[in-house]
Amino acid sequence: MRKIIFISLMSVLFFSCKTNTATKLDNKAEVAMKGNWVIASVNYPGSDYIKVNSFDLADSQCFVGSTWKFVSNNNKGDMALTKMGCPAFSSPITWFVNKDGNFVMKVLNAGEKAKKVREGYVLRVSNVTENSFQLVDNISVGNSMTDVVYQFQRVN
Repeated sequence: MRKIIFISLMSVLFFSCKTNTATKLDNKAEVAMKGNWVIASVNYPGSDYIKVNSFDLADSQCFVGSTWKFVSNNNKGDMALTKMGCPAFSSPITWFVNKDGNFVMKVLNAGEKAKKVREGYVLRVSNVTENSFQLVDNISVGNSMTDVVYQFQRVN
């Protein structure tokens, strides 16, 4: 009897948990994003006066010119910061686009498994075309929310 009650309680707890990074994938968006990309620009209101630390790595303007590779069949890839005067950084990533239009990404250390990484980033995907798309991060500046827009361009 105790086993049945315990299993019932565990089932209720398991099925009642929900995350904001729903794993139902938007395969169409993922396939559109497959390939090699470069960030052409990073824009947000007040960018001349306010510094934004993107992905806990560097100033957002250091991401202009960064290279990204997205592989849609296994949701892996890599990214690299290469801008002069900015910290050099390169890392494998895991990523996916969920049905809510959110881009979910984890930055990995070399040889590290994604399931071991507990923290990641959730950005909104917008304006997807064959040769460009945007990732939009909503951040708090002062007491108001503002959008940081990363404009990606396809690299041939």
